[in-house]
Amino acid sequence: MLPVTLLTGADDQIRAAAAGELLAGDTVLVEYDLTGLVGGSVLRTARTAAGVIDEELIRMGHPCVSCAMRGSLVPLLVSIAATERYGAAIVSVPGAGDTQALAEEIAHDAGEELRVDAVLTVLDPATFPADVSGDAFIHDRGIPTAAEDGRAIAEVLIRQVEYANAVILGEAQTAGAPEQAAANAPQPAAGPEEGDAESAATAVETTRALASALNPQALVRPMSAARELFGVRLHDPDAAEAWVEPGSISAPLQTGGPVRTLVWQSDRPFHPERLYDALEELVSSSARGKGTVWLASQPHARLGWDSFGTNIALGVLGPWLADLPPERWSEVGQTHQARSALEWHPEHGDRASYLSITGVGLDIWELERLLSGCVLRTGESEHQLTDPFAPYLEGSTAA
Repeated sequence: MLPVTLLTGADDQIRAAAAGELLAGDTVLVEYDLTGLVGGSVLRTARTAAGVIDEELIRMGHPCVSCAMRGSLVPLLVSIAATERYGAAIVSVPGAGDTQALAEEIAHDAGEELRVDAVLTVLDPATFPADVSGDAFIHDRGIPTAAEDGRAIAEVLIRQVEYANAVILGEAQTAGAPEQAAANAPQPAAGPEEGDAESAATAVETTRALASALNPQALVRPMSAARELFGVRLHDPDAAEAWVEPGSISAPLQTGGPVRTLVWQSDRPFHPERLYDALEELVSSSARGKGTVWLASQPHARLGWDSFGTNIALGVLGPWLADLPPERWSEVGQTHQARSALEWHPEHGDRASYLSITGVGLDIWELERLLSGCVLRTGESEHQLTDPFAPYLEGSTAA
């Protein structure tokens, strides 16, 4: 069985540097040249440290990264495994690629020949904190992708981090780490180079803290330690599916520093108009928001909250367990089932709202005040509410 490592990251140069750190001996590296993507072609290369062993020009009717990889990567990896000449494979997944879809395709189509050992993502500390806190789109960063790809760059990067087993920090920005200076010693005024080093060190630490808050299960390592991650079996498909389950939240293992996470819940439904009016303010300084929403005007729809930077979406996840017979509870995610078993309410069952919101320099108390102010108040009726969300919620009970 051939061990496979999926390596992704939005910055081509930093991802290539990480691939170079990992590539050695009898390992095969699969890379994609997207120069011709707009014209409907992608050049795929497989090479070892000694040279190229396979090269193919993939032509597509629909020019997108997923189309270039779907259906063609697995047969290539299977053929590499069949030669029994190579010990492992690394797939450098382009910035717009979907590592979760690839990992699941490998497991489904070639589970006897291939095994995903690790999913790694590489971050550029110089750009990551700003990218995941803003409203820029993937096309704004010049990342090759389909013309209709309307994702925010924050979503692309955060999805990569959340599914990864380990995060590699680009080392080009790590000069001047904070621990090199005595914390309480008087320092002379910083010159331009010292200031740059201090800013770079701050960016690295902020990126490290953000990555750990977004995915508490992931290892975070500098580029210099990337090789330590290779050959270690880190990926568990079932665990990976659970920690990216729609409607789940993220609870950081450590708190403190500039990166903060609010974990909030309520056993009262949201008032639709008050929540709608507060959305922009709720995400204005956040990087990631996720969780489950109980909306008073949608009593039978369990809603999912997904925000990436300042972009937010609420969608229907499905029914509440309270509305299903026990034999259909398997239709609802395992994480939600487990949470409901611990917090089942005698009157409304699993109906509740719980959110985690993460960002740099978040005002936790203000966020909590805003959210608490959006719930239905005592004496307010759940009936005859105006619902501004209804037109956007496909399958909603009020659309």
